[in-house]
Amino acid sequence: MRSTWILRGARSFLIAAVFAAGYLCGSVSHPVAQAQLGELGGAAMEKAAGSGGAVGNVAQMGTALSEMEQHLSGLQKNLDSLKKVKAMLGG
Repeated sequence: MRSTWILRGARSFLIAAVFAAGYLCGSVSHPVAQAQLGELGGAAMEKAAGSGGAVGNVAQMGTALSEMEQHLSGLQKNLDSLKKVKAMLGG
């Protein structure tokens, strides 16, 4: 009876150790996901947008969203600049 509990405990420990080792190795060696397409991705989206159909509509929406994101980041930079000027003026 006692040996059964010892075997179960050892098996549970072994499973936990293998999981922990896999998690550690995976988190250390896994690179951060980044969009690496650059201009190629934009050209592919524009080409897909012109194809029509469901894929074309989704591609048009994707290009519109990416353009909106660029405009928003530009507006955010302008807002930050205005805040800096306001702080310099003492307001």
